[in-house]
Amino acid sequence: MNRLNTITSVRQRGRVRRHLRIRKRVSGTKERPRVTLGRSHLHLSAQAIDDASQKTLVSLTTASATLRKKITKGGNVEAAGQLGAFFAEAAQKKGIKRIVFDRSGYLYHGRVKAFAESARKSGLEF
Repeated sequence: MNRLNTITSVRQRGRVRRHLRIRKRVSGTKERPRVTLGRSHLHLSAQAIDDASQKTLVSLTTASATLRKKITKGGNVEAAGQLGAFFAEAAQKKGIKRIVFDRSGYLYHGRVKAFAESARKSGLEF
């Protein structure tokens, strides 16, 4: 709970509180890793994490050099959809078909929803 003491914004404090509550129940394994989504004003990032061995299996962000050529703006709904498709493709190359989705306390709306729906369309099972 030390993280909550350093946050001054009420909205951010609520998001972190929701995220900590979700993390009590959601955990990833090698067969079904936890996919967490990070959000900023300019970019989105997604990671597939094996919590049992504490390793990141797949990581992708809109700020990476390979995606900057394909995505002009990294912080909008369109970019979130494209990131979801690219992330699903990268995960399937690593042999990941089923995941647990951790939305990091963000509402399932807008960029988070676009990422999830695009990843589902591209073949990941939630």
